[in-house]
Amino acid sequence: MSGARPASLRVLVVEDEGPARSYLVELLQQTGAAEVMAAVPSLADAQQALAPESGIEVDVVFVDNLLSSRKNAPTGLSWVRAASHAPGAPLFVLATAYKQHALEAYELGVADYLVKPFTEQRVSECVRRLTMRVPATYRPQLSAPLRIVARRQRTLVFLELDEVWACEAADRLTYAHSARGRLDLDLTLSAIGASFGRTLARVHRNWLVNVARVIELERDAGETSLLVGAATGAECNGIRVPVAKERAATVRELLMAKTIGIRHG
Repeated sequence: MSGARPASLRVLVVEDEGPARSYLVELLQQTGAAEVMAAVPSLADAQQALAPESGIEVDVVFVDNLLSSRKNAPTGLSWVRAASHAPGAPLFVLATAYKQHALEAYELGVADYLVKPFTEQRVSECVRRLTMRVPATYRPQLSAPLRIVARRQRTLVFLELDEVWACEAADRLTYAHSARGRLDLDLTLSAIGASFGRTLARVHRNWLVNVARVIELERDAGETSLLVGAATGAECNGIRVPVAKERAATVRELLMAKTIGIRHG
């Protein structure tokens, strides 16, 4: 086993506040020791993500202690109380806006708790503690997650990276575009881009594109845009994505790499 490195913590984030959810995901990924497998807004989504048929393996669940999926439904605290006793249950970390909930959290046997607003230092400390508690298992290190999980209403949709045409940020929400339509994501563009590197390239502050899915680059009246999607014969099925002026040269250079046919200059 020489040369093998301990695997990152596999994390599920359960938080109904979009900005808090995205920020926690970014802080977790910045530690370099946590891989966010999914980030969902409700307990129902969390239960679906943890179900064996989802294909997601999780070491730690970060959950808002007051979270409730519907009226009179269990809170995050009561869900953790029940779920933590299940065979093979992951570790749990409670997120709370009130320090007084810390004692109750520890009485439940959770691994740690975070007080909102989240801070980089506190999240890093939490991840460090968790890595000491999770069994030291080894598995191949991946340069990126295998798949992207998105949502269509109450359904989790699993996308191979090659299926994803582009990711868009609009109206404080994030979407994945594919042949299956526009799907909801719970991560920010920054978090997604950090996971997939140059495969999903930032071409605009509101857009990431799958470089392998770019069909056309168009320049007109000083504006640059990309047609991203799938081409079958003479037919193209895709979306038009704007390229920011300050990124146009870099994007063109990236797309022209390892191509022949016209001058690259």
